[in-house]
Amino acid sequence: MNRTELAESVATKTGLDKKQSEAAVEAVTAAIVAEIKAGNRVSIFGFGSFEPRARAARTARNPQTQATVKVPASKSVAFKPASAFKATLNTRGKAAAKKVTATKAPAKKAPAPAKKAAAPAKKAATATKATKATKKR
Repeated sequence: MNRTELAESVATKTGLDKKQSEAAVEAVTAAIVAEIKAGNRVSIFGFGSFEPRARAARTARNPQTQATVKVPASKSVAFKPASAFKATLNTRGKAAAKKVTATKAPAKKAPAPAKKAAAPAKKAATATKATKATKKR
């Protein structure tokens, strides 16, 4: 779906004419871009959140020529979908939707049992071999 198709979908669902819906879509995207550019996070309840990310400058290697290239610092955007959005994507009916909304906290793992010290037993075995060897002489 592109921007024009999105504007048409908004027009049919809201009853707005095509120009008004295109203006609404344009206004929403412009507002999101402006906030991200200012370094702010944009959260849309039930949909997800957009968060600006900064990438540090680094050196990379061109795989064809093996020459090193300096890659400048850049900014990017990360999108994290809301749990309600993920739930609608992954539901298989009403029963699955109920299971997703009533999630439990993950259980804590039990601590691993302590291991027995095997090293002293080996030393004792080698010590007994040494004493047997000296007794045979």
